[in-house]
Amino acid sequence: MKRPIVVCAADLAHLPAVCGLLESCGEVRYIQATPEALAAAIADADAYFASMHVRITADMMAAAPGLRAIATPSTGLDHIDLEAARQRGIAVLSLKDDRQLLDRITATAELAWALILTCARRFPEAMEAVRRGVWARDLVRGHQIAYKTLGVLGLGRLGTMVAQYGLAFRMRVLGCDIRPVDLPGVQRVDLDRLLGESDVLTIHVHLTEETRGLIGRRRLQAMKPGSILINTSRGAIVDEAALLEALRDGPLAAAGLDVIEGEWREDIADHPLMAYARTHPNLIITPHVGGVTCESQEMAYQAAARKLVDWLAGNPAGEGR
Repeated sequence: MKRPIVVCAADLAHLPAVCGLLESCGEVRYIQATPEALAAAIADADAYFASMHVRITADMMAAAPGLRAIATPSTGLDHIDLEAARQRGIAVLSLKDDRQLLDRITATAELAWALILTCARRFPEAMEAVRRGVWARDLVRGHQIAYKTLGVLGLGRLGTMVAQYGLAFRMRVLGCDIRPVDLPGVQRVDLDRLLGESDVLTIHVHLTEETRGLIGRRRLQAMKPGSILINTSRGAIVDEAALLEALRDGPLAAAGLDVIEGEWREDIADHPLMAYARTHPNLIITPHVGGVTCESQEMAYQAAARKLVDWLAGNPAGEGR
């Protein structure tokens, strides 16, 4: 019986056990995470083990008639054309419902907190001054965050972690969620109040049609003067043109982003946010590294590989879109 062909765009060089797991179920073809490489490799594949660095499109799926499953070691799914997958009957196996596993993966919450401290204390400016040989102690005066207000938009797994970090840092913590959430020490408020009272607003909601553009110009202008915006969720949740306006003219003092819209653009160096960040220290951008730690990747990639192996074996436990 012919073994399934699995195309893998994820970088698994540091995870030999995950490679072994995938190779136990089929012929694995490892490729670079580029649109060209994926389009060429996927044509006769049975399954695809996804990378966040490249988007699998409707055209790619149409050119891969034997593709039956896509596994992704992530909770976010915007690197997959879900409607095209649904129409073609392709199973999408993700980690978004694996709460027991995800509760052990804290890397993105930790990065959100690092971005908060980076923006509040102006670390990049201080480090750059030292590189230039300038001991600019009073020229990069920042703010302490204790006793200020942290607003958490989305009190799911990551939002709950960040809220708890805020309490440990002696912050007043407000939370906003469409579901009733009872989190000790966190006051639940509506979005308007969250925006108006937060010194730091951190975003932890999934990207859906309802949340796309949720933080637009009106809501950014409703934020507290001198406040900080943190986004480790998905770039499209924030109106990026309005964000640049709020950083240039207020009310925002700074923003820390781990995500931007269009992360798969070939001309990403020309992205308006990246262009602004090159000359304005009040915008900090990291390249979607929230979940990129040795520990988190090992757990996530192992779980996603196991899902795919089980699915191909006809035992799709935990399968979900």
